[in-house]
Amino acid sequence: MTLPELSSDWKTALSLAWSAYIAILSVWIVMQKRAPVSTMSWILSLALLPFAGFIIYYFLGPQRLRKQRLKRLRSRVRSRGVTDLVLLRKAAETGPPALRQMVTLGTAACGLPVASASSVELLSGGARTFDSLFEAIRGARDHVHLEYYIFEPDQIGTALRDLLVQKARQGVAVRLLVDALGSKRLGRRFMAPLKDAGVRVGLFHDTRIGRRLRPVTNYRSHRKIVVCDGSIGFTGGVNITDAEDRRTRADACHDVHLRIEGSAVRWLQTIFLEDWAYTTGERPDDTDRTFPHLLPQLLPDMQAGDIAVQIVTSGPDNALEPIHRMHIAAINAAYHRAWLTTPYFVPGEPALMALTSAALRGVDVRLLVPRRSDSRIVSAAARSYFGELIAAGVKVWEYKARMLHSKTLVVDDNCAMVGTANFDNRSFRLNFEVMAVVYGPALAGPLVAQFETDLRSSAAVPARRRQNFPMRLADATARLFSPLL
Repeated sequence: MTLPELSSDWKTALSLAWSAYIAILSVWIVMQKRAPVSTMSWILSLALLPFAGFIIYYFLGPQRLRKQRLKRLRSRVRSRGVTDLVLLRKAAETGPPALRQMVTLGTAACGLPVASASSVELLSGGARTFDSLFEAIRGARDHVHLEYYIFEPDQIGTALRDLLVQKARQGVAVRLLVDALGSKRLGRRFMAPLKDAGVRVGLFHDTRIGRRLRPVTNYRSHRKIVVCDGSIGFTGGVNITDAEDRRTRADACHDVHLRIEGSAVRWLQTIFLEDWAYTTGERPDDTDRTFPHLLPQLLPDMQAGDIAVQIVTSGPDNALEPIHRMHIAAINAAYHRAWLTTPYFVPGEPALMALTSAALRGVDVRLLVPRRSDSRIVSAAARSYFGELIAAGVKVWEYKARMLHSKTLVVDDNCAMVGTANFDNRSFRLNFEVMAVVYGPALAGPLVAQFETDLRSSAAVPARRRQNFPMRLADATARLFSPLL
């Protein structure tokens, strides 16, 4: 066989192997039944990576996860919330029909009904959040449950660790659940005092190879939940890191968090216990001390409260994308205003349509994003949407002072959302997220005031921005990867 003939045979073999690779990879991706744009993006992107694409998709590609709900626990919690339903029925009957439908949507999508709270407090900034959090933990008498995406072994992380050690030695049951990737810097030496004091620690989706048949590296718990004695709960955007505390770092992120007191906390408790059971395999504690609001007669002075709160969760275990749907439903329900704050803005077609349609029908739609986020490609992709948003009447601002990390939406004067989800595909579909929807003026008023305060440190994006061709090309190219971000 001559050399040219050998070369031709190799070309034929490689061509056949390449064709087989593309065919197998395409069938695998198509059978996931994802959005067509996302499916095509994966196929085209991985087709450019000979065989390495298979490994990338295996580790990072979308997959359906089965995360069992604790149905018996949910049933018990729901059935004993009769007091909530009685107090909230009147408000539901007199509220706008669109909001009543949102309550139904949230319940149907993630299984968590509306509840009540006696107090809802917006915490602006890491310093205020940490002070309130530490105060609640110091006052805990029975248990403290914490779930975080990022828990750093820095100054604030060490202070919280030491407080948890102290509470555990006082006989308080402490459970700490952290995301294995987001909190990867937590080493054995840092964790040793916790374990010595009896604090139970869980790692969500351990990143070590071999822990699962197919790794789940791309599916993280982005939730931030703290529950003290089943009566006080926290959620929002603030992680445990000095990067959120201006007392330690002048360039700390600007963020907000939410403190909830009352019966609605039982659903934050339920979410934590389900995540804990999923991660550790341990049977959850569902005693009356864990859910004190289920038996009001034990605490006669405890009132269910008159603030309607709905806890909404989403993740790759739920194809209905509840948080995504709730955002779109709220924007579609807007009559006067829809003000959105997010560090990462990479909307899908439904969300983009909701924002522009609201603006076109006369709603005051405002979008606040950071001028510079910690992801250049996400910032570039976000800029690619500004033109069509502004053309439809959406007012876009860029926060200049620091990195903006808040994740909020306020609609009119009767609906406000604070949670962990960014306005992008990753948060809506890939991460495990949690959000509090507060119906009525209790949170809407403070959130409007916070938004207006943030605008003082922001600059409006003009209708015609001056950008050179390379920057416009970079933004447009980044947009192509929006389904993957």
